[in-house]
Amino acid sequence: MSEDVGSTASRKAEHLRINLQDDVQSGVSAGFDRWRFLPQALPELDLAGVDTVTSFLGYQLRAPFLISCMTGGTPEATGVNHVLARVAQQHGVALGLGSGRALLEDPGALSSFDVRDMVPAVPLLANLGAVQLLRGVSPADCARLVELLRADALVLHLNALQEALQDGGDVNFTGLLAGIERLCARLSVPVVVKEVGWGIPPDDVRRLFGAGVVAVDVAGAGGTSWSEVERHRAGAAMARTAAAFRDWGLPTAEAVRRARDASPGGTIIASGGIRGGIDAAKAIVVGADLVGLAGPFLRAAAAGETQAMDLATEIVDVLRVTMFCTGCASIAGLKETARLEPVTP
Repeated sequence: MSEDVGSTASRKAEHLRINLQDDVQSGVSAGFDRWRFLPQALPELDLAGVDTVTSFLGYQLRAPFLISCMTGGTPEATGVNHVLARVAQQHGVALGLGSGRALLEDPGALSSFDVRDMVPAVPLLANLGAVQLLRGVSPADCARLVELLRADALVLHLNALQEALQDGGDVNFTGLLAGIERLCARLSVPVVVKEVGWGIPPDDVRRLFGAGVVAVDVAGAGGTSWSEVERHRAGAAMARTAAAFRDWGLPTAEAVRRARDASPGGTIIASGGIRGGIDAAKAIVVGADLVGLAGPFLRAAAAGETQAMDLATEIVDVLRVTMFCTGCASIAGLKETARLEPVTP
């Protein structure tokens, strides 16, 4: 690996600080503002009967949301992860942890990730940079990470642009798909693959499902831009290079639509610039099974547990009202019958 234990933890702390303090928004729209729902004036439903329940990784979720992989491996992350865990358990939604690379390097970092006892009833996802499979991290190491965290699945994140903009980043991705396939064949828990904010195109979606992953999180452009995060960390020359990529990526709405076309039966997760329950409903209509949010929950959790709980309540409530006002009593009904129209200039 290109960094020692101390520098990995320091980088994680720096990433957390930058995400909370600086403007790291993508210059790309997630694309959901280009569509609006066709409302139903006669929904023929009782709002009290609208059901947002869905399933993921063998769990029944109360709503189709994932609090996406964000942080860990630094003491500053402990409080954030504890808040997010309590929110996930209270609202019955899935929870992803930040990259476990620091934990593989230093078992003493476990306390910043260790939330399993706080989320007994929802899926817990471990996380690791996929390129680490080419940098000495073996399937046995991945199994150890999952075991330490008592996770239900392992998320591998793809972050080629971010690595290219980091000093000493891991930029040789040659053979990575084969490495993912080997891991899927050997790991005892499901493997999910996600991007970190620039989208996964349809050909790659097909290849990933062919390699054995159980779900793909397209993590499209429109939310946090990790090229912008790295720009805030970089020296002057690299900062100028990073700035050129502010508008990089496949918008989330388009990434979800293309992913669903590429894999009609695959589990697709939408994340990247999802701002609330209406965006989430739109993502489901265009093809998502689950909707992930990171930045909004990170900022809310940093502000306090009450704010994070309130955010989760609001998002679920807005989704439920959206379903009611489009005549959809269930998530399956939302996928099948809700209609979107393009917003005309």
